[in-house]
Amino acid sequence: MVVATNLDAEMIKSGAELTQQLDNEQIVVKAALWFYLGDQGAWRLIIASPEVTVSGPRKMYQKLQRSLARLHKREEGIGLSLDNISVVDPSDPPVLLLKQAVSTGHTISGIRFKNSAINGQMVEDSYIYRLM
Repeated sequence: MVVATNLDAEMIKSGAELTQQLDNEQIVVKAALWFYLGDQGAWRLIIASPEVTVSGPRKMYQKLQRSLARLHKREEGIGLSLDNISVVDPSDPPVLLLKQAVSTGHTISGIRFKNSAINGQMVEDSYIYRLM
């Protein structure tokens, strides 16, 4: 399942909270961003980590599941599940494309990047927390 067509405040907050939680657990995150999939009419939270390359996506999804469980235990919870998230290698095409235009360093930012072309490729919409 993918998320709705509109990126709302809860989705933005949840993505930032998950990125912070992964940092707290010392899971290396090179990119964390919402990316609009125009062909599906939906948003996906993309987490790019070298751990995907080293240990494989399955291991990274297991780590994400534990992180999400910790966030769900908090009083206010979080509006994310693994159904909303894709783990990728840092050389994944959407990550590499956006890195050509945006760099945040290690901080958690909030950068909306939409309706722009990078090297002739159109980016419909994205919300970037980290891109390094």
